[in-house]
Parts: sequence; structure tokens; C-alpha cells
Amino acid sequence: MANLVYSNLEEVGRCISEAAPRHYIIKIMSFSLLAKTGIDKYESGEFEAGGYKWKLVLYPHGNKSRNVKEHLSLYLVFADVASLIRLDSEVHAVFRFFLLDQTKDNYLVVHDAAGKERPFHRSMHQWGFDQLIPIRSFNDVGNGYLLDDSCVFGAEVFVTKEMSSGKGECLSMIKDALSSKHVWKIENFSNLDSEYNESQQFFAANHKWKIHLFPRGRRHGLGTHISMYLALADSATLLDGSKIFAEFTLRILDQQQSRHIAGKVSHWFSSSSQESGFENFVSLAYFYHASSGCLVKDICMVEAEVTVHAVSNTL
Repeated sequence: MANLVYSNLEEVGRCISEAAPRHYIIKIMSFSLLAKTGIDKYESGEFEAGGYKWKLVLYPHGNKSRNVKEHLSLYLVFADVASLIRLDSEVHAVFRFFLLDQTKDNYLVVHDAAGKERPFHRSMHQWGFDQLIPIRSFNDVGNGYLLDDSCVFGAEVFVTKEMSSGKGECLSMIKDALSSKHVWKIENFSNLDSEYNESQQFFAANHKWKIHLFPRGRRHGLGTHISMYLALADSATLLDGSKIFAEFTLRILDQQQSRHIAGKVSHWFSSSSQESGFENFVSLAYFYHASSGCLVKDICMVEAEVTVHAVSNTL
């Protein structure tokens, strides 16, 4: 969790305010018991400001993970981090912390001296002050911050802008791309009773593929042609926006005279476009004709040759 570090006290602005904090107050009774009970960090409940939910995180003895000594540490945390990650966005805010002087009934206000807005996003959702106030000053009864072992902290948060992170992609062309072949032997072809049949998975350029064959056709080829497609079998593993450019050839092999029936096409495969091919790959009349060599002893031999030329991934 990333923090805003104020190691140089000149960067911390301090002023006095008569007005109470607008957005949230933490009142702690029996403050000294925090140390006795081993509570090194206290997280407040969630509160809303600027349409978002926030929390305060107080280290009453200093944030030891940041090697803070002799000071109180206080941070503002964006409470709904999951939404920042899901939407890949960030929220910019200006914030101020308050410490009540119970003697004078006013507040010490601690803020960024430059008044800069701070971005809250997936990798930085906590900003604050490692050295909010020296423990010695806090404990000094004359300052009014800790009276009768009780104290009051507060916060104001003003959202200045919201923005989504920029999108991008990286296109990687594959030099000297190698083609991969897969032969699918389909036995008892005339007994296929499913709308379509698929081959076993095979690899090409580290991706899994399948052949889809519709023995009685599909769409415009229904009832007149065999339809055949190449399908990306591992499309579910692709990130949104990622795609694969492949050139492929589908063949039904002529088992008698090697007059193969072939169709060649290129396609960008993605999670939303998982297959490509041919509705009218070969007519049923030609396929079943004895001289075509497509079906011998009720066996059909199908081949896919796949060459992946490019991969585009989101950044």
C-alpha cells in the first residue's frame, strides 16, 4: 500500500479553524488504553465524501512499518479499492485532517502545504501523514488535544476530478512464423448424428485450436453442403481486447487421388470472434460421390494448417 511521505515538516501546512470537519469525526475515549491493549492501528468506519467511500487509519504510536517514531501517523484510505481496479480508474482529491483543541474549542488543521490534489488508484489508495503531530505535543495537556484521556480527530475530503486510466495495446508480429498441421480422422462418418462435431485440441503458436465440422451444413449451407471452421479453443483465457491473427487452410483429403478440397482464409480470433471458416465448404452431392475420394470405407480425413502471424494484447 503506497503512502504519501512527509519526512520534511516544511511540506506540512498547519492552521487553526473554528469550524468542525465536514465529513467525519473520530472520538476516542481512554486513549492510553490503546497502547496497553496492543492496538497499534485503528481503522475507522467508512464515510462518504464526494460520492465515494473513505476510511481513516490512525497509528496512535506511529506507523512502525514506515519506521515512524515519536509521532502519530494518520492516513486517508479509499475504501472501495475493488471498484478502482474493476473500472481501471482513479479519483483525485484534496483532504485535510483535524485535531480538536478541547481547551480553546477550535481545531488544528493539518494539510498538504502546497494544496495539491492526490490521485487514488489501484496501486496507490492511501495518502496521509507519517508525522501528523509529535506524541509529546499531543500528550501535552496545555495544547488541549488530549484531555481526560480523550481526543477527537476529523477529516474533510474534496474530490476534484475522476478519470479512467488510458487504454492501450501491443501488437507483436511473428517473424518467420511456422505453420502447424493437424489431421483429424473421422470414422463412421455416415452415422454422425450431432449438429456438429469437433476435433481434439491441437497447438499452433502456443494456442489451442479445434476443427468444427457440420456434416449436414450450417446457415446458408444447411442441407446442401458440409460446413467447416477453425475455432480458437482457449479463447476464454484471452484478456479483453486481445486478439490473434492467423492464416489457415482447411482441407478434406482425397484418399484416392490426392485431389484435396481446400479453403484458405485469414482471421483475427478473439474472445468475441472465436471461429472462422466456410458455410459452403463442399457440396454434399460431391462429398458422397464415390469418385471424390472424400469418403472411403465411411472414413473422412480432415486437415487444418494454421499459421499465427500476429498477437495483439492489451496494456
